[in-house]
Amino acid sequence: MYKYIFIIIFFTLILIFMKRVLIKDALLSTKEVVVAGFVDAIRDKKNICFIVVRDISSKMQLTIDKLLYPHLSNIVSSISLGSVIEASGVIQKTDFVKLNGVEMLVENIKILSYALPSPIVSSQDTETNLNLRLNYRWLDLREEKNILMFQVQTSMVNACRRFLLERNFIEIHTPKLISTESESGAGVFHVDYFGRVAYLAQSPQFYKQMSMAAGFERVFEIGPVFRAEKSNSRKHATEFSGLDVEIAYISSFEEVMDLEQEMLVYALENIKTQYGDKIKELYGIDVIVPKCKFPVVKLSDLYIMLENLYGYSVDEKEKVDLTSDAERLCERLAKEQYDSEFLFVTYFPAEKRAFYHMRDENNIPCGYDLIWKGVEITTGAQREHRYEVLKRQAEEKGLCDNVKDYLEFFKYGCPPHGGFGIGIDRLTLILFNSTIKQSMFLFRGPDRIKP
Repeated sequence: MYKYIFIIIFFTLILIFMKRVLIKDALLSTKEVVVAGFVDAIRDKKNICFIVVRDISSKMQLTIDKLLYPHLSNIVSSISLGSVIEASGVIQKTDFVKLNGVEMLVENIKILSYALPSPIVSSQDTETNLNLRLNYRWLDLREEKNILMFQVQTSMVNACRRFLLERNFIEIHTPKLISTESESGAGVFHVDYFGRVAYLAQSPQFYKQMSMAAGFERVFEIGPVFRAEKSNSRKHATEFSGLDVEIAYISSFEEVMDLEQEMLVYALENIKTQYGDKIKELYGIDVIVPKCKFPVVKLSDLYIMLENLYGYSVDEKEKVDLTSDAERLCERLAKEQYDSEFLFVTYFPAEKRAFYHMRDENNIPCGYDLIWKGVEITTGAQREHRYEVLKRQAEEKGLCDNVKDYLEFFKYGCPPHGGFGIGIDRLTLILFNSTIKQSMFLFRGPDRIKP
């Protein structure tokens, strides 16, 4: 009796004074370690129990000898799937364990948190529908594939930030509560602001341009964006994370296109190096790093090519913008005609572009859309920096009163500039061939504002 009490006290002290290590490091250890994580699987036999535990880094089999450590029997019999446990023991390499060829010979184990049966796994152990999984998103995110998605997203954002910082960009953080309706004045959320009406910003566009007037020259922001649009497509959300970039002293919008291409190639190179093998293993997807410049096609030429090559035709009045089907066909066109996953589309008519886009001598906006795998990821442009021209273009669209404060930025001198915005969550869904609901940490849409 006293012997077992001594053993319990001894190994409890070990757990107290030894620091937990990640499983990926424990797998390489040859000494006694402490690991902790979620219980992924349990096989409880009469004299021995096998538990698979996982943390953010890897998985490991724990082997508990009930005859050698009888005080552990009651503990392991009460452990459930999904519970969080902590275990100490000696690491041993063995050919009998398929999981990494390593097991821990457990000397002590502790339940840190008991888990009830998961509501998102049926009795047949099959996945439930997506809406239910989103209701219990914290459980859904535990899956290795989902964790990888957000590790890759972190790598992508970090690479873009590093790319821009290396080129002397300044990171800014603009307000998301604004006093007037931004951009088109449509699709904005109204907020009660101490008895006055305020709005959630659709983008940091106006403030990026204010920073150009302030002489910052090169800026970017990574932050939330709000769109009050009742869309339930695989790529739309009412709140998402955006990466916005603006650069001064450009001579054409092609410089903006070049900057964006360089940044995306840089990010994809980093992702492929860090996670390419894991993405291939879990998703069966090859991360393609572009080797050549992205192809560029005028909007009018695009519709001609789509009709000639694929028999796709639409009414002339629809050719002022990219239809959903035309956008999707861009993936096939880019791959078959240019051996590229990306395609720049240019020369959109003024009626479909924002009032602040600069226009050429033919009144064509100096901007573009960038399509990746048949999904639009960017609208970019050279901006109109001349006050009188900008005011006239705002008047044309009936927005002069709405953007009165914005127009003030350009009265006192502003260099020529341009930029673009990218949805980080949309980049993620395209990379993983997923949907916006699955590629966001927590999705927000017309019918979802929880959890």
